[in-house]
Amino acid sequence: MISDLINRNRSYRRFYEEEKIESTVLRSFIDLARKSASARNIQPLKYFITNEPEKNNLIFPNLFWSGYIKGWDRPNSGERPAAYIIALHDRELKTIKELLWCDLRLACQNILLGAVVNGYGGCLIGSFRKEKIISTLNMPERYDPLLIIALGKPKETVRLEEIDEDQEIKYYRDEQGIQHVP
Repeated sequence: MISDLINRNRSYRRFYEEEKIESTVLRSFIDLARKSASARNIQPLKYFITNEPEKNNLIFPNLFWSGYIKGWDRPNSGERPAAYIIALHDRELKTIKELLWCDLRLACQNILLGAVVNGYGGCLIGSFRKEKIISTLNMPERYDPLLIIALGKPKETVRLEEIDEDQEIKYYRDEQGIQHVP
């Protein structure tokens, strides 16, 4: 059922790094994104994908992983993503900026749902060193990186927690390494 799929679609930040994701699988995720609704059907999003350790290692140090989990700033070696998809705005396509963000959110949700169905998990990362990503990956000027999706086989448990409206909403990790999401 769709609610089970949505409940399994959490933000995973630690992965079994050695569990590779094939390029054909990554392209199937892009196909799900491509089929998302797009304002005026402009389809202004393009994607950069990598499952190559060398390229992944260029991306990884330019990401900021978690604002809420204190004392933890990024996955350790062996827990890093096996792949990345970078959602790009193609500046050569005329678009309405406010609608671009709607397209982006729908497309990325489809990518993450596709990952879950295939036994993977992901994390949307909006906090990254944009200029370093552009220069390190030699991206053409026409592309503006908007969001990075880290993907892999989850190496952590994420639990949803029911809370009252006056309780804290910040996610946290307990002593056993389980991430709790209110």
